[in-house]
Amino acid sequence: MPEKKARVLIVGSQGRLAGSLLKCWEKSHEVTGLARQALDVSDLSSLPRILGDLDFDVLVNGTGLTDVDRCESAREEAHIVNALAPGVLAKCASRQGARLIHFSTDYVFDGKKREPYREEDTPSPLGFYGKTKLEGEWRALEQDARHVVVRISWVFGQAKTSFADSLIERAMREDRVEAIEDKFSCPTSAEDAAKWLEIFFDPLVKGGLYHACNSGQCSWREYGAKALEFAHEVGLKLRTNQVEPIRLAEMKQFIAQRPVFSMLCTRKLTASTGMTPRHWHEALREYIIKKYAPISSAS
Repeated sequence: MPEKKARVLIVGSQGRLAGSLLKCWEKSHEVTGLARQALDVSDLSSLPRILGDLDFDVLVNGTGLTDVDRCESAREEAHIVNALAPGVLAKCASRQGARLIHFSTDYVFDGKKREPYREEDTPSPLGFYGKTKLEGEWRALEQDARHVVVRISWVFGQAKTSFADSLIERAMREDRVEAIEDKFSCPTSAEDAAKWLEIFFDPLVKGGLYHACNSGQCSWREYGAKALEFAHEVGLKLRTNQVEPIRLAEMKQFIAQRPVFSMLCTRKLTASTGMTPRHWHEALREYIIKKYAPISSAS
């Protein structure tokens, strides 16, 4: 962990990941968050002017068009936000001698591999979302070797409702809930990610491409079942404790093709930071206890 306070600027600070990072880091660093109203990254020409007036050691890009299906139709917007903006942000950071931390996705892979993907594995995105995120990666990294691109998956955190939260809330209202049983990756605690990524505030830590998620793997159904198990454990009044299985092929509302298996290998992250991600069960249980135990005790 860095010994001195870093000046951190987070753009897209109202997102699930970025908002959680802000809450975690503001306790130890000088953190400024800019929501879209204050900085619209799709207005590429304004970024150098606005960022040039601000002082920061680390620029964190928490923006992105993450609606996978919408990216298929809103291609121009997706390309600007996911592909072009990271390159401009990287250039702005370099001009100020700062490091960019930019987030990418497990969707840069096609999901055909049956073991965790490593950073050196060749990407092959299935949809336009993954293609734009992949282009954003190389546009950020080509600017400066100090910059960091972090591929991350299935984030849950205190700043915004996640899949786990949505399923718990449904189980409190409905007798039946379901989740996909044949799509696999790994949940990631935003609070854990804050600890891993804080190491990169130290400019001596090598930049580049990293995979970051908690350890273990699961399907959406397994993820949801654990969320309900932990919610029951803290005393929430659920109408069901079961998560019914549905197949990915049954999701007729999906437009974009999704990778079936997109687990990420985090050995490089551990080697660079000295931190080994804990199992997602432990991280999710802690998150649910912290968030829902006060609600349960008050009811």
